[in-house]
Amino acid sequence: MSKYLLDKFLFTVDRDPALVERYREDAAGTVTWWEAEVANQILNCKTGEKSTWLAFTDEERQALVDQDHVALFRMGAHPFLTLTLFIAMFERDHGPLEYQKAYGKALQHLSPPYPDIST
Repeated sequence: MSKYLLDKFLFTVDRDPALVERYREDAAGTVTWWEAEVANQILNCKTGEKSTWLAFTDEERQALVDQDHVALFRMGAHPFLTLTLFIAMFERDHGPLEYQKAYGKALQHLSPPYPDIST
């Protein structure tokens, strides 16, 4: 499992409005494309240099496809990254702060110690 790769996915998708929409409309296709084309790119590297070993586990891939922020949190994905991305994707479908409250409510059954979110 790679919390780094989960966080990298959440971070890079959230910073591109076109990717946010693509992930909202076609989560499975976006995750498959991102893992093949972006996962091994080195952040902030402009030369095209890539690594070759990063890949999601089946569990991580499924949580991303399902857009399941509770499962992602349990795996150690940073909650601020899931929250900001999911707000961008789903807040428009809800009234003011309704999505944020639902996000928190879905996590309220969890208790300390919370998963380690360091990478």
